[in-house]
Amino acid sequence: MKIPIYYLDAFTDQLFSGNPAAVIFSDIDDSKLMQQIAAENNLSETAFISNSDDSYSIRWFAPSCEIDLCGHATLASAYVYFKYINTQATTFEVNSTMHKNLKVTKDNDLLFLDFPVDKLIEHNNFNQIETLIGVRPNFIFKGRDDYLVILNSQTNVEALNPDFAQLKHLDSRGLIVSAPGNDSDFVSRCFFPRTGVDEDPVTGSAHTSLIPFWAKVLNKKKLYAKQLSSRQGELYCYLSNDRVYIGGKVVEYMKGHIKI
Repeated sequence: MKIPIYYLDAFTDQLFSGNPAAVIFSDIDDSKLMQQIAAENNLSETAFISNSDDSYSIRWFAPSCEIDLCGHATLASAYVYFKYINTQATTFEVNSTMHKNLKVTKDNDLLFLDFPVDKLIEHNNFNQIETLIGVRPNFIFKGRDDYLVILNSQTNVEALNPDFAQLKHLDSRGLIVSAPGNDSDFVSRCFFPRTGVDEDPVTGSAHTSLIPFWAKVLNKKKLYAKQLSSRQGELYCYLSNDRVYIGGKVVEYMKGHIKI
């Protein structure tokens, strides 16, 4: 088989920043093969999109496992759809196994994910988290997939050097760490060593937890966020009832084919 593949950087307007994703529109339905391709790509996620009677389904694979929800690879998939598959469209809808219908809308040069709000439960495992990240949190919450940890300042977030070996044993997909931003409403970093990605460059799905938290704290619906990985990323966020809208730009790096 000769299958088209796209490499794109999401949540950025510059190459070599944001979060890289691979996107494959095909009828591949073999989970083992999908995982092998994702491992070969060795990016945070590879998105596989299949089409049946003009209804699209999506699955996301990290290098070592399948992921329930991935924002940046969905954003990248929408970019491919709008540019190469349906150039007249302004909405891209996909079905996922866990979250059913997901939507991406085009607004000039921004693409907006329409995702469900994450429900957060406050936790008190302060000693465990302090051991993992080296600083005591102000608050700890657990959401659908991850722990969310709130620190005092952007400086605290930037200085983190987590124990990735121990983070693998945390009873969650990973750890989101956040604080008020110096020139943004909030900042974050995201650590997912269990998926094969020690630090994710920019994490759309994490903002299903971050947006409702900071919207409440800051008493505002529209928020501007930065993720402070080495690649950095920008997110334009909006909270509406039980949905979050996570906006960003996408830059195309490569279009090619894989041969199997």
